[in-house]
Parts: sequence; C-alpha cells; structure tokens
Amino acid sequence: MPCNPFASQLLHWYKTQGRQNLPWQKNRLPYNIWVSEIMLQQTQVATVIDYYLRFIARFPDITSLASATSDEVLHLWSGLGYYTRARNLHRCAQQVVKEHQGKFPVHSLTAMESLPGIGPSTAAAICAFSTGKRAVILDGNVKRVVARYFAIEGWYGKAEVTRKLWQAADKLTPHQQLAEYTQAIMDLGATLCTRSKPKCEVCPVASGCLAKKQNLTAELPTPRPKKTLPQQTRHALVLLDNQGAIQLEKRPDQGIWGGLWSFPEFSSQQALQEWIVAHQPLAKLEPSLKTTQNHLFSHYRLSLTLSVARLTKPQLAENRANYTKKLNWYDQQQFGNIGLAAPVKKLLPYLSKTNLGES
Repeated sequence: MPCNPFASQLLHWYKTQGRQNLPWQKNRLPYNIWVSEIMLQQTQVATVIDYYLRFIARFPDITSLASATSDEVLHLWSGLGYYTRARNLHRCAQQVVKEHQGKFPVHSLTAMESLPGIGPSTAAAICAFSTGKRAVILDGNVKRVVARYFAIEGWYGKAEVTRKLWQAADKLTPHQQLAEYTQAIMDLGATLCTRSKPKCEVCPVASGCLAKKQNLTAELPTPRPKKTLPQQTRHALVLLDNQGAIQLEKRPDQGIWGGLWSFPEFSSQQALQEWIVAHQPLAKLEPSLKTTQNHLFSHYRLSLTLSVARLTKPQLAENRANYTKKLNWYDQQQFGNIGLAAPVKKLLPYLSKTNLGES
C-alpha cells in the first residue's frame, strides 16, 4: 500500500533533516528504546541524552535494572524530574523479568500497555521502533502536529478531542517504514512544528496543513485553560553534625520528590521546633542561616523555609536510636549512592559557601 501524501513528504524530509544518530537508535532492542521513551516523556532530547548514557552504562539490560535497589535507580534519575517515571521503570523491569522471562511482549500492544508506566503511545512507539510493525503514536509532539494539520480545536484534556486526535493520527500513519515514520513525526513536532514560532516556511507538510491555510498556527493546539496555582508553605530542618553530615528523610513514593531523600518537612516552624525538643534536644538552631526556597509544580507553588541546626558527634551518638531506614545521616561522599530531592541539591552550594559543613 503506497504512503499517503503526508507520510511521503515527511519521510522524504526525514532522510536529510531527521535525527538519525541518537544514542538509542544504535540498535533496535526493546529495552533501550523503552528506557529512552520513558525518559523522553515530558523531557527534551538534549536533556535526556546524558541521563540515558549514564543509565545504560549502569544498567545495560533489563535484568540488571530489575535487580537494582530503588535508591540506585532514583540516584541515576535525579534531576530528570517526574520521579513516578523512575519508580514505574523499576517496577516494569521487575514485572517483565518475572512474567515475560526478561523479554518485552512487543508483538502485543495490549500486553505492553499492561506494564507499569507504559501507555498507548509509549507502547506503540516501542513496538514500531523494535519490530517495524504498524502502531500509531500520539505523544505531545505528535498531538501538536496532528492538531495543526487537521485544524482540530479543543484542549487535549477533553476525551472528545483526544479521540479525534487518535483518529487523525491513525489516518496519517503509513503501513511501511514505521520506525522511520515514527521518529520523523516526533522530530517534526520537536524541531519545526514547535509550540511557539513554528517554522512553517520550511515544514515538509505545510502544503496540506489546515492550520496554516486558516492562519490558526498561533491558536492551535488549544492551550489548557488557565488556572491560578495555590501557594503552599512548608518548613524543613537541615540538621548537621560537626563533620558536615546531613540528616535526610526518605520521602513517600507518592507525591513530590517521591522516593527521594530530602530534609524532614513540617507544617509550621513550631512543629519543627517541637520535633527538635522531642528528638534532638541538644541540637542548636542557627537563625541567621535560615533560608527560603521556591519550587514550582504543575498543581501548586511551594515556599520551603529551611532552618539550620547542628549537633556534635557525641550528641549525635546519644540520639542514634531515633534513626531508621527512613531517617538517617549521610555525608556528601554518600550522595552518589542515593537519589536526592531538589531542596537538597539546591542547598549544597549554599552549605559549601557558608562553610556549614565545618564546626
């Protein structure tokens, strides 16, 4: 079956302009493709490349990833954000090893979609890249291309709009050269059909684009309805010993910075001080070193006030019984073995600059 005009024009452009030397394109192994696809969710290629190379160097196959600890996985993911992806990646590896003998079920989209962290578009991409069989993708870049090409109005979050986008993407997807086409339409959205200032003058499919013909490229795709983000305030305790080790708490798997190590958090300064009195009465707060961090999330803004306190080694030894696997001490030499939350990584330069690690 011959390609439709859209696919033909896109594939011709991809031969000379597409990205064909990305690290995960060196082989078509489902494992490598899967790791890259999960990393590329909500993250740009330029950011992912170094993370991908480090990750594959440490976990070259699904067996090594499945047998790793969650701290090892989260450490290598630290900085990529959206940590649910990393936890699902780890769970998925363990499930594939346990239920599929270490091999992804790439010949069944249904089986792929049943795995943790793999939705319809990600499953389709993995299958198309690894088997060359027809599978329709609809990631963020492709949604933008399709919405403009067919002038589909409405926010992606509405089920009716999503249904139209899937139908349109299916109409465009050819029956041959699936691996090339899948990469090509992703590249088109990432490099030319961008969210702002799309390069319509050099777009290979501009001749058939309804948004261009109707002068709607600036309006499409329809943006998410604007909403005012609520503001939250939290307080965190930065407790140090006289050698520079820091008390850290492992956060719950659900929620922001899930599964990462961070400073213990409290709802108020009073609650923080009450915890010190109850658990570390010899710790001394240093008010002049209090600092505030601002963090932005998709659903709220967080103002995090960090209070610094210190213990000497003898004082720490007296209170060792307070510590568990969820609350413990780490020095900076150990940070290479655990996943650190953003507040810790953001504070490290401040600790060095103020010599807080020294008594």
